[in-house]
Amino acid sequence: MADKTVLLAEDDASIRLVVNQTLVAAGYDVRATSSTDALERWVRNGEGDVVVTDVYLGETSIFDLLPSLKLARPELPFIVMSGQNTILTAASAAEHGAFDYLPKPFDIDMLSSLVQRALKSAPKSSNRAINPEAQKAISDAGLPLIGRSDAMQEVYRIIAKVMNTELTVLIEGESGTGKELAARAIHQLGAAKAGKFVALDLAALPASEINKELFGTGGEGGAVHLKGGTLYLDEIGDLPAEAQTQLVKLLRDSSGARLIASTRRNLGRLVEEGRFREDLYYRLNVVRLTMPPLRLRKEDIPELARAFLIRAQRQGLSAKILDKSAIDLLTAYDWPGNVRELENLILRLAVLSPDEAITLRDVERELRAGASEQKGVSAGLEKDVETLLHRYVMGDLIAGGDSEDSAVYSRVIDQVERPLIKLALSVTAGNKVKAAQLLGMNRNTLRAKINALGIAED
Repeated sequence: MADKTVLLAEDDASIRLVVNQTLVAAGYDVRATSSTDALERWVRNGEGDVVVTDVYLGETSIFDLLPSLKLARPELPFIVMSGQNTILTAASAAEHGAFDYLPKPFDIDMLSSLVQRALKSAPKSSNRAINPEAQKAISDAGLPLIGRSDAMQEVYRIIAKVMNTELTVLIEGESGTGKELAARAIHQLGAAKAGKFVALDLAALPASEINKELFGTGGEGGAVHLKGGTLYLDEIGDLPAEAQTQLVKLLRDSSGARLIASTRRNLGRLVEEGRFREDLYYRLNVVRLTMPPLRLRKEDIPELARAFLIRAQRQGLSAKILDKSAIDLLTAYDWPGNVRELENLILRLAVLSPDEAITLRDVERELRAGASEQKGVSAGLEKDVETLLHRYVMGDLIAGGDSEDSAVYSRVIDQVERPLIKLALSVTAGNKVKAAQLLGMNRNTLRAKINALGIAED
């Protein structure tokens, strides 16, 4: 029993002392505090096997913290104590996912029994059998969402506020940022969890199939007729005009399913261009949740990478760790494919790296291999650049007229060079000599361009 840790949060010093002594005598390690900040830090750092907490710690209610804490550690049981012995308090504890509610005053032996039952009910974990470097990521390894950055805390905050409502949620973000994972978290943690989670990828379905999957035949059998649960429409911006019209009509009469939509595209711009119905946009855009790109939450990369290695190990691959140089390069890289790209790379490394420790050289090799695969899509890149030039530069060219001092060319070249050089520096962890070699230019030329373009050196 001594390897089990109880996190005790109680601002009454005498109760804290008695509970602490009782649990220590029962064979548990106990970490006690009167601070919500300390409790939240311990939980998010993966510490503790069960939490025993008062409802109020100072002016803060534990119910304000529980949604985000349960999102971070869904397997961690919470036992809530309270001197406010009302049905509302007990109902709130159950609604917020507490393992049990214990009204004060209570029998101290009852608390010990509750702690024992809570530990038995928690999912079995092999945390201590895995390399200590991965301990912090272990509890999150099977979670839909991983990350402790400020950007992800904002995601958690919004999810915690909407998960027990029926409000429609629009999730925005680049490909690979985890939009469907956020939708699944809202479903799994909220009131709709007893129902089905039905996901439709509208970008992958032919137009003829979209109507059938969404609306069924003869007005019956389609996903929009789901009773209870959650209907998740991925890439709603790709929904054909006819289906948009039908969806608007059906949304006027609730189908009984919670609707969550996501998009990598700017729906507001599509509305302005007449390619997306304005009334549908406003019906979907009730609560907006933006998934941050990985380049804006780089502090999460080490934890994500370790969690993906743990997943690989649980799938039967050899246990691997990342040495510091490898983590530094992973953190420096900008990940245009976001979390999905990182996960795929870590899986390849888990399969292909011959040694237990994955090094900087291993990461460099796989990043280069991925870059080589992209060389075959240069025609697609040119087409994308042409589209962007039409969108952002054509107006300047037309407005320039007969002007002899137009700076359009130099401005466009600067805007292409700057991100290209930043990308090369990120891939080489800031090594200018290597970056110059990758770009095929003289290193002095690269240094001059870095200065001229005002590229910050971190």
